[in-house]
Formats: sequence, C-alpha cells, structure tokens
Amino acid sequence: MLLHELFQEIEYKGTLLPDCAVSLVTEDSRRVVPGCVFVCVEGRRFDGHDFAAQAVEQGAVCVVAQRDTGLAAQVIVEDARTAYALLCGNFNGNPAKQLTLVGVTGTNGKTTIACLLKEIFDAAGYKSGLVSTVKILVDQEELPTDSDIPTTPDTCKLHSLLAKMVAAGCTHCFMETSSMALVQRRCAGLQFAAGIYTNLTQDHLDYHGTFENYFEAKKILLWQSDIAIVNIDDEYGPAMLEGAAARPVTYSLHDNHAHYTAKNVQLPADGVSYELVSRGQIGRIKYGTPCEFSVYNSMAAACAALELGLTLEQVQAGLANSRGVKGRMEVLPTGTPYTVIIDYAHSPDGLEKVLQTLRQTSKGRIICVFGCGGERDAGKRPIMGRIAAELADIAIVSSDNPRSEDPLAIIADVLEGVKNKSQVFTEPDRAKAVVLALKKAREGDTVLLAGKGHEDYQVLAGGKVHLDEREIVAQFLMLNS
Repeated sequence: MLLHELFQEIEYKGTLLPDCAVSLVTEDSRRVVPGCVFVCVEGRRFDGHDFAAQAVEQGAVCVVAQRDTGLAAQVIVEDARTAYALLCGNFNGNPAKQLTLVGVTGTNGKTTIACLLKEIFDAAGYKSGLVSTVKILVDQEELPTDSDIPTTPDTCKLHSLLAKMVAAGCTHCFMETSSMALVQRRCAGLQFAAGIYTNLTQDHLDYHGTFENYFEAKKILLWQSDIAIVNIDDEYGPAMLEGAAARPVTYSLHDNHAHYTAKNVQLPADGVSYELVSRGQIGRIKYGTPCEFSVYNSMAAACAALELGLTLEQVQAGLANSRGVKGRMEVLPTGTPYTVIIDYAHSPDGLEKVLQTLRQTSKGRIICVFGCGGERDAGKRPIMGRIAAELADIAIVSSDNPRSEDPLAIIADVLEGVKNKSQVFTEPDRAKAVVLALKKAREGDTVLLAGKGHEDYQVLAGGKVHLDEREIVAQFLMLNS
C-alpha cells in the first residue's frame, strides 16, 4: 500500500512522501521496521512522541503525531488514537465494512453473549468470527491469544483478525468491547450493526477513576451502533440510550414496555427455560446454563439475532444446542456426591449473583474460593469479602492474578469487608485453596471456584505460571479415589 492511500479519509496536516510504500502501521516503538508508519500515542506510562526520532532513525517513513516533533517526516492529527485505528483499518483493506459487526459491553455477560451469538449463527448456517476473552475464532479456526485479559485486542491485531474473517468468508463478527478498549479508541471507525449493553456495576475504577467515567466509556459503543440493544432492568440501562442515534431495542424480565420480555421463567438446576415475548411473536427458549443471569444473557443474544434477521426457530435451536461457555457456570464432571463449579465471577455483582443462584439450587453448603486481582480496582476487594462471607457457608480467600502486588496484602484488603470471620479461611496459594475447598466438601455441597473461569494461568510478580483449576480438581480426585 502506498502512503497516500493509507491516509485516505483521514484529516491531517503535513506532507506525505510521494509513491512511498508502507510496510506496517504501529504505535509500538519496539515494532518499528523500515517502511513503517509510527503513530505517537500518549499512554499512561509512555508517550509515543518521545520515541518519534528513534522511529525515523530505524526506518519509519512517516510519524503521526498530535504535536510538532520537529521531524520532517511527520503529519499532525487531532487525535492519534483515532488516527491509529483508521490507519489500521485502511492498511488491512477496511475489513470491518465487509462484516456485520455486533459489539457487547457491560460489566458482566459480555463473553457469554458473544459466544452464544456465534453458536446461534453457526447453527443457522452462517460463517462468523468471535473476539472474546475466552477465545478468538475465525469461523471454526481458533487463534491464539497473547494477553493477560484479551477482551478486546489492540487496534492493529483487531483489524488483522477482521481481515482474516473476511478472507475466510465470514459475514458476521461478534466481539466483546471493553470499557478500556472503547476509551482507548481501539474500536474507532467501526460501525456496529448492533451494540448490546448488559449491566453496570463497580469494576475497573482503577483505570477510569470514577463510576461516571466508567458509564460514559460503556456508552461509546451505542454511539457507534445502528441498533442499541439494552437491558432496561439494569438501573443504568435507560440512561445508556440517552442521546444515542441508534434504534433502541430493549429487553427485560420485569418491564412489559420493553421490546422483548421473558415470561413464565423456570430456573431448574440444569439450565433455564422461558417464553421470549416480543410484539410480533412468542416462543419457548431453553438454554442449558443455570441462573437468572443466564436468562438475561440468552435474551440479549436472542434479541440481537432476531433483530439481525434470524428466525425465532433458528434462535431457539441455537440456544437449545449451546455447549455453554468455558469458565462460565461450568460444572466439572467429578463423579462425587458434591458439585464443583468454575465461574469467572470477579466483580462484586458477578460474585453476588452466582452465590445467590447457588443458594437456590444447592442442596447442601456452598464453599467458595475467590480472590481479587492485583493492580486492579482495590475498592471492590472488601465488597467481595463481605459478599462471600454473607452468601457462602465457607469462604476461602486466595489469589487471583496478584501480579506485582503482595498476595497477603490483597487478602488483607478483602478481609476488611468481613465482619464474621468464623467460616472464612485464607490460603494465598490458589492450588492449595482449591484442594482445601475439596477437602471440606461433603455430600450435597457445592464448591464454587470463582474468578479464574477460563484462565489456565496465574499472573505473579515474575510473570505467568500455569494453573488450571480443572487439572487441580482432577488430580485431587485421582489421589483420593
């Protein structure tokens, strides 16, 4: 691609080298190669402008900056992050324009909804892509993920993935859009056929600073969507629609004024069942993952699929045959008289909802292993401690990606929210905590391993180490059979 082609429909000040071929677009000074375009993005720890001269010395043919770097090979743009996203789109042939994009945002439910949409459209005969925390799929090909929490990939990788989807014949892409990704403009320039909003509870305030900023970040998706599919049972749902040009589509379990409602809800231990009612049709939905929030998640996916043209019969079939999502209310096959469940619940709201649901379905005690991530919103730690102590019969506070923080200091923060510590235990070693929970379990009990979900690693000060709770449970059962 030639340099002037790369900058099509992008406003800038400066002069581009004529007939200059571009080898790469990057914001990472470590990836600079001859013939590349280097974009000076201002981050929390580093400012790309400080590396502009170095990039030119290493062969960059153009530097994109927000302020004058004093270099001849530069152009100035109003917002470097937005420009970077548009440049990445142009460099990859703007694959997003050839796909029906569906974005999902909210504190909880993003992964499940995106995965359910993929399953529904697969069952209906479509080729589609998936970008989620759990996995990245190009049709049926799974691609490796390479970040701690790859909810929404960096801009360059995202457009590369979309290009692979187009090349594979995909027509749709279902993706999680995290609040951080939206604020960082990783999705700038993308127009979503539908944007789905699930709920909003405390999380990521270490990054956003205030809850209001967190709210505004989530709202960005709906401003980039043709259809805004919103859960109006969430207290912030109606406000999410304010000012958005998208066509509103609402769903609810309780408000009959919503476009889609759930009636005659059944919550057996092996899944959910309800009547999905809209203004034009009604049909029985069955989805094999328990909990009331599974009603919300499956409703959101169903609403999106219907609004995008699928039939009710296709939606029913896709949900009924869903294999479920790894690490989301995942029941492990143990052959024991007690139940072991792995779930990704890592926020106060997520943990509370899972424990409340298990309280309704568990025949015996609930034993909960959980922790809080290091270098993340510390304000939620005592809240999660209180929730676990109040809603579980036995709570074991452990580690959940402590990163560079002292695991014992994180646990101490968690315990600040616990009033009655008589049935609260601490074990910073996650593997030992899982074993401790299994040793305490007896017939009829439910062991909840919360927080790690799909993850098969632990992030410590020295980096990632392998830790798969499924393997820990299997090894314990083998040694104690």
